[in-house]
Amino acid sequence: MDEQIVAIYTLVNDLLLGLGHHENSQCRMNDSEVITTAIVAALFFSGNYELARAFLHQGGYIPTMLSKSRYSRRLHRVSHYIVTFIEMLGAHWKGVSSDSIYVIDTFPIVVCDNWRIRRCRLYREEKYRGKIASKRRYFYGLKLHLMVTSQGQPVEFFLTPGSESDVTHLRSFQFDLPTGSEIYADKIYNDYTMEDLINETRQVKLCPVRKKNSKRPYPPWRTYWIKLHRKIVETTGSSIARRMPRSIHAVTAAGFELKIALFVLAESVSHIFKVAT
Repeated sequence: MDEQIVAIYTLVNDLLLGLGHHENSQCRMNDSEVITTAIVAALFFSGNYELARAFLHQGGYIPTMLSKSRYSRRLHRVSHYIVTFIEMLGAHWKGVSSDSIYVIDTFPIVVCDNWRIRRCRLYREEKYRGKIASKRRYFYGLKLHLMVTSQGQPVEFFLTPGSESDVTHLRSFQFDLPTGSEIYADKIYNDYTMEDLINETRQVKLCPVRKKNSKRPYPPWRTYWIKLHRKIVETTGSSIARRMPRSIHAVTAAGFELKIALFVLAESVSHIFKVAT
């Protein structure tokens, strides 16, 4: 763990320097330490900032650790860098990918159970009530839209309310991929208009699993190939879910969404350690 924590701090500090980040010299705890603490929390402590703060302070990694409230304010002040880091690591994974295969899928992020919706303070609108078709159950919260490489490294993500359709948000993906790339997806993403548009504007091919009555069927071998690669994004989604606690504690919606982004970033960082070993 020692080497991983040092590596995370070095990576964060180099990325901030590369972005031209400047901060007040009088700060006891610099922004690199603030972000490193959040990543360590997501990577090793299920997103618990307090456990990460105590571990890093008592272990001598960050002797000048801020108090709980001051740390929370500092983290939210630099929260925009979390998404930037995910995008930068995503660009790196695209650059080192051995092929041009990517996979997209959607995962439910539960804020609370249905019977607690009336007491939920983070989200209060009906649009956050979604349905998990495979489990035949409803949930209240967000959807995590995720794109990964053929090795499972996160490339792109965004969040939407739980009730909104997956195929509707195909337009929300940037699809900034190498020319000739193929994107595999579940059958819910069948939209011939979007397939043609993406192919024409981005020069990449969207290949969802076809429905039985599809007008653009695949040969059996290609259907098997797409379904085989579909498991990659499901594995990454399960890995992100395992990092999350049973109930994500957050005071505000922005804090909840920040923790989700941190879990995605932690998953991306974990692949760096896998490559190193």
